[in-house]
Amino acid sequence: MTDKGALTHTGIRTWVDEVAAMTRPDRILVCDGSEAEKDELIAESLATGELIALNQAKMPGCYLHRSASHDVARTEHLTYVCTSRKDDSGPNNNWMPPADALAKLTPLFTGAMKGRTMYVVPFLMGPPGSRFSKVGVEISDSKYVVLSMRTMTRVGEPALDHLGSSDDFTRCLHSLGDLSPDRRFIMHFPERNTVWSIGSGYGGNALLGKKCMALRLASWLARKEGWLAEHMLILGLEDPHKKMHYVAGAFPSACGKTNLAMLVPPKELPGWKATTVGDDIA
Repeated sequence: MTDKGALTHTGIRTWVDEVAAMTRPDRILVCDGSEAEKDELIAESLATGELIALNQAKMPGCYLHRSASHDVARTEHLTYVCTSRKDDSGPNNNWMPPADALAKLTPLFTGAMKGRTMYVVPFLMGPPGSRFSKVGVEISDSKYVVLSMRTMTRVGEPALDHLGSSDDFTRCLHSLGDLSPDRRFIMHFPERNTVWSIGSGYGGNALLGKKCMALRLASWLARKEGWLAEHMLILGLEDPHKKMHYVAGAFPSACGKTNLAMLVPPKELPGWKATTVGDDIA
């Protein structure tokens, strides 16, 4: 981790300054994705009880994180797509005008990171250099978010290198707030390529590169740019003759997409190999 002084991208730095002025953190750390950073975050999380070490002899490098007992699922009824026209929010989403959403959220974020560390996480969704890959920056006061984004995305230099001097990145703002369900919202602003989430530490509400950026905002971007973002798995299946087949599965939540995408062919099928391209969103 480096301090804010190492952040040279003008657009990101300006946004970080704006968020810091609103949330008032005690310190700001820009994440670089290094192993030293990971080790430091894990040590801090173990000391505070945010992580619980599992049996390191049997499961080295594995830890348990528990969200609050009243914060264990995505809160779809508190999740909104905020567009100027209601019809642009999509038929299956809750809608709120952007001005109303900002008026509701700004007081909740004001001072929300006082006494906490603000982590700035530049991340890349997709392989470096691909024209399909997208850059986001998540600002969060949760170490769990930082550690999880490291697992799910490419954090630090790969993201900044891919972005270059462009200002085309998704601004993802998250704070645990006070974890109150009465002050919990996940708001998407497609016209601004922005997500604000507060009041939850649960992965689906806090890891903003996943459902928020890669599905909800991506659906908006895809319509503009001529591609698709779908709630699908993509599985690569290689037969014994080394021919690769790809399977896309459009399945609903909780049906087993991830289990299928991470399939290990049984020993009764020698020569078959499964490759996970994507386990949830394509």
